[in-house]
Amino acid sequence: MAGIFKIVMKIKLDYPDDFHDYFSYRLVLILTCDRLLRQDKEMREYSMLAILVGLAIGIGLPMQTSINSRLRNSVGSPFGASLISFAVGTLFLAIMTLIDVHTLGFSTTLFTSQPVWIWLGGLLGVVYLTGNILLFPKLGSVQTVIMPVLGQILAGLLIDNFGWFDSPQSTLTMTRFLGAILVLAGVIITVAAQGWLEQRHNRITETAEKDTATDTDTDQSSLGIWRALGVVAGMLSAMQTAVNGHLGRVLGSTVHAAFVSFLVGTLGLIVIVLVLRPQFKLIRPTKTPNPWWMWIGGMIGALYVLGNVYLVPVVGTGLAVVIVLVGLMAGSLMIDQFGWFASKKNPISGAQLMGLLVMIVGVVLIRVF
Repeated sequence: MAGIFKIVMKIKLDYPDDFHDYFSYRLVLILTCDRLLRQDKEMREYSMLAILVGLAIGIGLPMQTSINSRLRNSVGSPFGASLISFAVGTLFLAIMTLIDVHTLGFSTTLFTSQPVWIWLGGLLGVVYLTGNILLFPKLGSVQTVIMPVLGQILAGLLIDNFGWFDSPQSTLTMTRFLGAILVLAGVIITVAAQGWLEQRHNRITETAEKDTATDTDTDQSSLGIWRALGVVAGMLSAMQTAVNGHLGRVLGSTVHAAFVSFLVGTLGLIVIVLVLRPQFKLIRPTKTPNPWWMWIGGMIGALYVLGNVYLVPVVGTGLAVVIVLVGLMAGSLMIDQFGWFASKKNPISGAQLMGLLVMIVGVVLIRVF
């Protein structure tokens, strides 16, 4: 900036009479360009920070899943474990909100001045969580991951393209679409390729031994319905990301928005638990003391929601979804490699690393183009 002013002052000394006629508008142009360059630099810095935040919360997701699985083994109920996890996350965010904005409340005028959907982020999260619990025994671990991911990517691109839920609008180009396809392909390779290669012969044999074509058609029809529900569950997850991002802008605080979302989710789970009435108990499934870390899954989930509230206004819903997915896959591979949180060790294969690389290329295409 100092160099620019020196150049302008030299022009003024050299051309004192014509300065205002010929060079004043040039000064405005120079200052405007300088301001735009500084804003562009700041946006690039924000984008890099957003990518790091997205990767971090994505890596945390499979950790939360492993932790909550251990909690479920101890309390004996998936819904009970989810309620405890949400309650811990709500308490954690309540403390952070009090530190940040010194209050847990907000203006009641928001109920009339804002659309109803801004309060539904927490419920969408509960539906997604419950959907995964129901999908797992029907689709198995591989498709329970892939089908919701397909829905997340699809909904994320649509939300960005049309600006739904007041999200930043970003037109869907062929390059961005190709990037999304690569991300999905990377997920499939990372999650399923190794297993498919190892079990190919067994699957062919099992298919040949099916009883009748009618039974097969019926099973496939039922399986198709569950797959569609998996895609819908993933779309709801992307919608939750967009809704919570808008709520953060309305409340003027990402922490406050994350707290409200988690509180709504906790209330929704309380209703589910009251209806289903699962048995609560605390046991030691491994005959050893329960680890302290099985209670912190809710805190990781809270940071995930908080990170998404921050990401959406910066990079948009679609890119936020795919960045988190890359982090999720990376975190899953690390847990498998090192056996963290009492998980079984499964060394990373070359196919899985290739899948992760394909996902990264897809993210670059979506981000740059």
